[in-house]
Amino acid sequence: MTKKIPIILDGDPGHDDAIAWVLANADPNLDILAVTTVSGNQTIEKTSYNAQRICTLIGLDVPIGKGGSTPLIREPMNAPSVHGDSGLDGPALPEPAFPLSDLSAVELIAEKVRECKDKVTLVPTGPLTNIAAFLLAHPELKNRIEQISLMGGGIELGNWTPAAEFNILVDPEAADIVFRSGIPIIMSGLDVTEKAFIKPEDVELIRSHHNEVAQIVAQWLEFFYEFHLNLGYEGAPVHDAVAVTALTHPEWMDIRELYVEVETKGKYCVGATVGDIHRVTGKAPNTKVLMGIHRENFVNYIARACGSYGEVKA
Repeated sequence: MTKKIPIILDGDPGHDDAIAWVLANADPNLDILAVTTVSGNQTIEKTSYNAQRICTLIGLDVPIGKGGSTPLIREPMNAPSVHGDSGLDGPALPEPAFPLSDLSAVELIAEKVRECKDKVTLVPTGPLTNIAAFLLAHPELKNRIEQISLMGGGIELGNWTPAAEFNILVDPEAADIVFRSGIPIIMSGLDVTEKAFIKPEDVELIRSHHNEVAQIVAQWLEFFYEFHLNLGYEGAPVHDAVAVTALTHPEWMDIRELYVEVETKGKYCVGATVGDIHRVTGKAPNTKVLMGIHRENFVNYIARACGSYGEVKA
């Protein structure tokens, strides 16, 4: 790449959000303008605190905007069974060196989009509450968004219900607004992220970089793997990091352009991302859906990113 991509990271960290941010901060092709937090894996208070600690760990000194405490119209839904009571259980992290912005997540997104001379790419890896709220509050800025590279959904499967992935299920109304926005979307759903897993031997590759970030990422992966091991996985799927990788290495992806809608009212399928695989609606594709990934390249990309945070000591 010859020109950096200006991005805003939006998430509910979360082990895989944290690793996605480690990856984004290490990539010289990305220019992180801000970080915003959303209620999802844990409460907004906990995800915001985690965001501050992650930014402190990796030296990411950008404004951090706190989102609202609830989805657009629904009650909050959290995932302590996956990420622990803190939302980021495992290794000890530094206390925050960077304060939360006085601006809300939505207003911080608006400010950065308005100020940037280039169109901005949004990278949400949690529920889409902030992104939808931004589009509703600032329709005049929609044409300043280059694209949205999100982690969420699944064409072929769900993980929180048989039909729905967690991020979309938490706030399906927000997801519906985003998918109907007309903004180009890259969807890293379960179809691809379940294939983007880190095996125990891959963790050792990451741990071979003897710096604090690499050691903590290795411990995050071990914590995440313990949960997935009980479900029969051969590794820890690093879902959210795929949304970052899709921007920098699309050549590693199997991409399918589909028209995608979000189910908001179904009894059994609420939160499902329904892809028009056979083009029966006659509607033009609105989403680049990632269906596969070169796993070894993905693993090495994360390992190299971790290595960039310090020299390997003998």
